[in-house]
Amino acid sequence: MEIGLLGPMTVSVNGKSIVPTARKPRQLLALLALRCGRVIPVSTLVDEVWGNDIPRSSACTLQTYILQLRRLITLSLHAASGWDAKDLIVTHFNGYQLMADPSSTDLREFERLSTEGDAALAAGDAATASLLLTRALALWRGPALVDVPIGRILHMESIGLEESRMRVHERRIVADLLLGKHSILIPELQMLVAQNPIHENFCAMLMIALQRSGAVWRALTVFRDLRASLIRELGVEPSRRLQKLHQELLENAADLSSGSLDFLLSAPHTSGGW
Repeated sequence: MEIGLLGPMTVSVNGKSIVPTARKPRQLLALLALRCGRVIPVSTLVDEVWGNDIPRSSACTLQTYILQLRRLITLSLHAASGWDAKDLIVTHFNGYQLMADPSSTDLREFERLSTEGDAALAAGDAATASLLLTRALALWRGPALVDVPIGRILHMESIGLEESRMRVHERRIVADLLLGKHSILIPELQMLVAQNPIHENFCAMLMIALQRSGAVWRALTVFRDLRASLIRELGVEPSRRLQKLHQELLENAADLSSGSLDFLLSAPHTSGGW
């Protein structure tokens, strides 16, 4: 079984897709695939598929959806394999489990590469970190589960996945900044700042890249725009760390403090930055 979750959902057995076209069975398969190898309680599956509008027949209907998924699996299995669809979607007491190796999913490969990239960055090997984190990001084919109807559970899962992608993206850019790729990074960072106008980490990285490319005035403009957005949207000032970076730019430092990238490495990741 091969599973793709970082973009349109793909689940195949022996190279044949088992993704149903119907809305609710598709949701069900997505949650089973996202948590493959783990037992998912019936209550969680019901919550995802129906939310607060749970029909009286939900238990029987859920069993019907599981049966539909097993039929699709059966069509993909080789007769001589000795496998049965019930071996791949296993019924437990009050729950179901997709018996797939988690390593067969693009999500687990993304997590593996991300972990190795983080370790390389922590060890001071920016070149290896950039390579590994770039490979991790390349696994994304679009927003996670972009073609799957989303209920409460999958909504929270997709938020977590997007946060993970954003964090890895940040770390890869930091690695490239450490490699001196300041000018090359400016267009990418400008796009990210435009898409995330109150994301302080992206703004800080753009300010650093601009300053090191000889465009201090443009870096100051980035801070001004960020400050205006934060005050307008949230009624708050930029963080102390970003204000310190701004002060260094105002003082026309020949180079930013040696800790300018260190605090990016240690900064907590949130949707807003530091």
